[in-house]
Amino acid sequence: MAETDLDVVIRGIGRTQHKALIAEAKKRQARLAGLAAKAKTRESKARLKQTGKDMMLLANAAARRLQLTAENAADSYARAMKNALEEIKAAEAKVAAAAKSRAANKKAAKKKS
Repeated sequence: MAETDLDVVIRGIGRTQHKALIAEAKKRQARLAGLAAKAKTRESKARLKQTGKDMMLLANAAARRLQLTAENAADSYARAMKNALEEIKAAEAKVAAAAKSRAANKKAAKKKS
């Protein structure tokens, strides 16, 4: 169904964003590790290493939030589509019941005449 396909697309976008963010964070951490290796003082080396660790920690948290947001959006979309389909089916059933009762009323009217 189209509804489930769009649900999968939303989840896929979340995974793609997660992967891209983590890849970029790893690149930056590697750059900071390289700078730390070239650092001349112990303090600057420790500062660069700690910056890399902190940056990776924050990037992981941000990536996790992005993925959770995408999953929540996909779940919400799927739930909304399910509710919309149920409403459509209920409306169709109501129309069918009304048509059936009208047909029964017409039969009763013909029998009386």
